[in-house]
Amino acid sequence: MSQIDNLPPLRSVIETHGIAAKKSLGQNFLLDLNLTAKIARMAGDLKGSDILEIGPGPGGLTRGLLAEGARRVLAIEKDERCIAALEEIAAVYPGQLEVVNGDALEIDVTGRLEAPIRIAANLPYNIGTELLVRWLSPPTWPPFWTSLTLMFQREVAQRIVAMPGDKAYGRLALLAHWRTDARIVMDLPPEAFSPPPKVSSAVVHLTALPAPRYPADPVMLNRVVATAFNQRRKMLRSALKPMGGDVEGHLTAVGIAPTARAEEIGLEQFCALSRSFSEA
Repeated sequence: MSQIDNLPPLRSVIETHGIAAKKSLGQNFLLDLNLTAKIARMAGDLKGSDILEIGPGPGGLTRGLLAEGARRVLAIEKDERCIAALEEIAAVYPGQLEVVNGDALEIDVTGRLEAPIRIAANLPYNIGTELLVRWLSPPTWPPFWTSLTLMFQREVAQRIVAMPGDKAYGRLALLAHWRTDARIVMDLPPEAFSPPPKVSSAVVHLTALPAPRYPADPVMLNRVVATAFNQRRKMLRSALKPMGGDVEGHLTAVGIAPTARAEEIGLEQFCALSRSFSEA
């Protein structure tokens, strides 16, 4: 399947509109429509769902999402050069694609979409992690979205799904596992992109849980985890000193050895530790 619609190939779109990828915008375009359609399918059954897409570029994934039956796609694109190409897609799918020229970090999208809402994106490398942390840390849970299907540098993807003892295990994994089921569903080599990045990429699918796995105050949990991993090679009795109070007492009370290190501690224990600090 080299074509999924009657629109031109993506290389032609890029040439026609003069959309050379900009490093300053974290752009690496995925031009194979077979791959963009496969990523769209990784997002699940799109029929009856609104989709938020960040950084659509020339619209490869956008076309895949619409071809897979998305009820509606809201595409947020910062690069003005891409808007005309995206509007051409909108003309082929009347009423199903809304294109917004702006910064995804500054736009409130909640009033523009109707539930159920899925987020699917080949995220710009320079804002991908920040957006994910925002989506995982809303003031209330469950969030406005039901699932995230996101492409990252493979190193970042591994940090999201890492488990205790893994080299990549840290704050990002704990945030993800606390409130979602997260797994890597697809790997992509550098040569799949134009221009090829220096690293491999991976698609991560995260499904929102109805409630966090273990009770904890989100602000306190984030503080405890961030403090613990800020000096991850130190024993927790030392790394957590900035928290104040009887650090060793809190650790012992929840069954964590004061000599343990952050990378050895699981989500349930971190939640218990944050509850102990909250109660104090």
